[in-house]
Amino acid sequence: MIYLQLFLSFFQIGLFSFGGGYAAMPLIQGQIVKIHGWMTMSEFTDLITISQMTPGPIAVNSATFVGLRVAGYAGAAIATLGCVLPSCIIVTVIVRLYLKYRKQDVLQEFLGGIRPAVVAMIASAGVSIFVTAVWTGIDMISLAGTKWNLVVIFAVSVVLLRKFKLNPVWVMLLSGAMQVLCEVGTFLLS
Repeated sequence: MIYLQLFLSFFQIGLFSFGGGYAAMPLIQGQIVKIHGWMTMSEFTDLITISQMTPGPIAVNSATFVGLRVAGYAGAAIATLGCVLPSCIIVTVIVRLYLKYRKQDVLQEFLGGIRPAVVAMIASAGVSIFVTAVWTGIDMISLAGTKWNLVVIFAVSVVLLRKFKLNPVWVMLLSGAMQVLCEVGTFLLS
């Protein structure tokens, strides 16, 4: 039964996650944290971090990691298949239709219309992950409960990515090193 749940959950994610891996994050979060409880929000945040650091699409990496955790290697294979199968089917159909109707204004207007929804999905996932990282959750947001070292790491990361165009892998490694230094500093001061 768990194999069927994994397949259907990630099939649904693969079917409805338009706009790439970041746009799929709210769907993945909904399935694995809220609906099935396979992970906590904190574990989900770690999953996204690991999925971002490893080669390949975030949704596929997430499916593989969740499947492995929930049901071993078979679960990893089934969840991954569930995640990629809808894309294979949809892309095949869309390419045929797009090649036939690509000059139609209605198609171009539709594609332009879904862009804001994709941006909103990405922003929603980013806010959820930020809140979990800096506070313990949406119910626990307070100035006193803010993890200021993580806010500083976030700000430095944004500057490194946007202003200096540093490779995201280097930014993640540097961010991890900054957090380790903060922990060591806290330990030495106590």
